[in-house]
Amino acid sequence: MKVFKTKKELKMYLSEFRSENATFGFVPTMGALHRGHLSLLHASSKNNDLTIASIFVNPTQFNKREDLDNYPRTLKHDLMLLEKNLCDVVFIPSTDEIYTNGVSSQHFDFDGLENEMEGKYREGHFNGVGTIVKKLFEIVLPTNAYFGEKDFQQLQIIRKLVKKSTLKVNVISCATHRETNGLAMSSRNSRLTSEERDAASIIFQILCAVKNKIGKIPLKAIDQWVSEQFEKHPLFKLEYFTIANEETLKKISEISPQKNYRAFIAVYAREVRLIDTISLNS
Repeated sequence: MKVFKTKKELKMYLSEFRSENATFGFVPTMGALHRGHLSLLHASSKNNDLTIASIFVNPTQFNKREDLDNYPRTLKHDLMLLEKNLCDVVFIPSTDEIYTNGVSSQHFDFDGLENEMEGKYREGHFNGVGTIVKKLFEIVLPTNAYFGEKDFQQLQIIRKLVKKSTLKVNVISCATHRETNGLAMSSRNSRLTSEERDAASIIFQILCAVKNKIGKIPLKAIDQWVSEQFEKHPLFKLEYFTIANEETLKKISEISPQKNYRAFIAVYAREVRLIDTISLNS
């Protein structure tokens, strides 16, 4: 496994492998790797000639300085995991290497996708996501890029970014990996206490219950039921719950059999923010 810290060195190395038929798989991460990340690497390795990962904690997608400062950083362990899990190349740039003209976000128009859910609660977040993903795609020039469905809104925004920027990248989604209790795997889970981690099974349990209730009771009644589950829970505070159209991400008021829908949720355990989603069609 090769490790590079500069764009120049990485590009030079990758240029040696480029050919008309060579395929590059790319897994961008912010480190603190878990089995969900590793599943993306395995998916890439199965379908590409070369698998590349990046580790970069991107400052422009954090709207609170304390969240950036508290984000877990485990580089030594991450590199060990990457080497053991079929990664060929790792890019670990510094902030100055990525943001050569100062740390700031490009402004994007994602046709309104950026204004829903996460966009309402994390101002500027998706401009930061779009900025770093576009920069990394332009550096790596991957054939395929792999993302987990837990961050489904981000996934849809990256698809929109690729389309609007005419980037030649296939964005491939992979199923959410979960702990044995159903908690969606996330780097932030390491900041939970053991009690919180065990109790966080309620998040996925509620989403599964919503899937069972959809079409059987009114949507407003589902919203009320979800709110009530957290109002009486001592460890978690609900930030938002919504049932949305998968394509537009807009909250729905009625169910149509021709459309695909998802339930989305964001919950706080103290200052640790947990998100999850589930398809309501499959």
